[in-house]
Amino acid sequence: MGSNGEKFYATGKRKRAIAKVWIQSGSGKITVNSKEVKDYFMRDSLVMNVKQPLTCTNTSESYDIVATIIGGGLSGQAGAFRLGVSRALLEADSEHRAALKRGGFLTRDARVVERKKYGRPGARKRFQFSKR
Repeated sequence: MGSNGEKFYATGKRKRAIAKVWIQSGSGKITVNSKEVKDYFMRDSLVMNVKQPLTCTNTSESYDIVATIIGGGLSGQAGAFRLGVSRALLEADSEHRAALKRGGFLTRDARVVERKKYGRPGARKRFQFSKR
């Protein structure tokens, strides 16, 4: 169990986004790239998405979270942050594992953009076919 101001670190990834997350015992303040979480993610659905692991483990008022997120778009960053928070909670207290696993918060969303193939305008798109 994390006490006496101990910091726990974890990394979360989704699409092109990478989130470095540090948690330590505190009052529930969440900071992303030195901004308040509501100011950074702007959409309520993303803020709620990010806080799910905390509500699942009843620790929303127990930890202060600081994160640095690079790459990707807002949705991918929110997914990366959620995974990072889940993994950091696991580092802090391994008893959270069952609840986090049940909620599906420990699964890495492995979907990434497919690479462009040669002789094609995109990954799967083809040039217009003409018989003559």
